[in-house]
Amino acid sequence: MLDRTSLVLTIIGGINWLLVGLFRFDLVAYLFGGQAATVSRVIYTVVGIASLWCISLLFRQRVPAREYDE
Repeated sequence: MLDRTSLVLTIIGGINWLLVGLFRFDLVAYLFGGQAATVSRVIYTVVGIASLWCISLLFRQRVPAREYDE
């Protein structure tokens, strides 16, 4: 569950950076009152922590999916 949540937050952060890069539009800052607003800073921090967690996905042992017999 934590892996999926972190991945979703990282994707949202990536989309926000895409908007910043292409259009100079920071969606988080727009929605929550600017980059310096407390809520925006909390969101940036949570997305950053989620991206750090996602680094661990690169180094985990992959387990093959179970095959179901019908």
